[in-house]
Amino acid sequence: MKEKILVTGSCGQLGTELVAGLRDLYGESAVVASDLFEPKNEAFPAGPFEVLNVLDKKALTDAVVRIKPTQIYHLAAILSAAAEKNPTLAWDVNIAGHMHVLDVARDSGGMVKKVYAPSSIAVFGPNTPRESTPQHTITDPSTVYGITKLVDERLADYYFKNYGLDVRSIRYPGLISYKTPPGGGTTDYAVDIFHKVVADRKFTSFLKPDSALPMMYMPDAIRATLELMDAPAEKLNIRSAYNLTAMSFTPAELADEIRNQFGDFEMNYAPDFRQAIADSWPASIDDSAARNDWGWNPAFGLSEMVADMLLNISKGQPA
Repeated sequence: MKEKILVTGSCGQLGTELVAGLRDLYGESAVVASDLFEPKNEAFPAGPFEVLNVLDKKALTDAVVRIKPTQIYHLAAILSAAAEKNPTLAWDVNIAGHMHVLDVARDSGGMVKKVYAPSSIAVFGPNTPRESTPQHTITDPSTVYGITKLVDERLADYYFKNYGLDVRSIRYPGLISYKTPPGGGTTDYAVDIFHKVVADRKFTSFLKPDSALPMMYMPDAIRATLELMDAPAEKLNIRSAYNLTAMSFTPAELADEIRNQFGDFEMNYAPDFRQAIADSWPASIDDSAARNDWGWNPAFGLSEMVADMLLNISKGQPA
């Protein structure tokens, strides 16, 4: 059966690159991107695009009836730092929008075969084991973003068990990319640092030097997403969201690796409200369930990621 795919929240950091990956795989016309506004990012891949608000359930239903997708990738969300500034909006978008997608897929008469709705390490909390955080453990998030993503995980599992809807998900760690700007997340320092260092040879981190967090380079994140969605349903034992990681590092460790490859620069620290968010998250992740169930294996470690980020961001700087 020929696949037709609808992607919500396409204009964000993840969406821009996932749309490109999906179009490489299925063809440009087979993937319909959507978001609240037309994309302004020059890096956004060419192809069909619709203005769509997932909070408007009728508009979402009409779009699904018209597009006839076999898969929906639901990326529309308010991220961690942005969610703390507007909890009500985060609750509406992250939970109501999520339920709208699940309902429309469930009620599609079997047309929508799979739904992908990502989660985050934000579902963990201050009482979660911080090192090698297990797949099944305490989830007591202390942020609005984490609370909403935990609700989304339970809804995904509920819709699978009660309605047979094939929902799949990943708990993303911090995602690092040179193609799109940061999108309001607590791990965004690990993207911004490359731009500032290459341009000005200085950077001020909003996290403390020893704040370790799990991270992943975007090419690995895209590949993991596509591999999970391609995995046979009978291989998948987790319907809430899979733990996933590639590396863990602190701002100081990232700065040291950049110095090793790029040269010296001025590194300063001015922790803000995002420090409390980072302190509630794991320092490292156990993703053995993903490795065992669908063969996950990252390609990029810290040194490989830094080398590729510096190479590509340097290309974009004036001579």
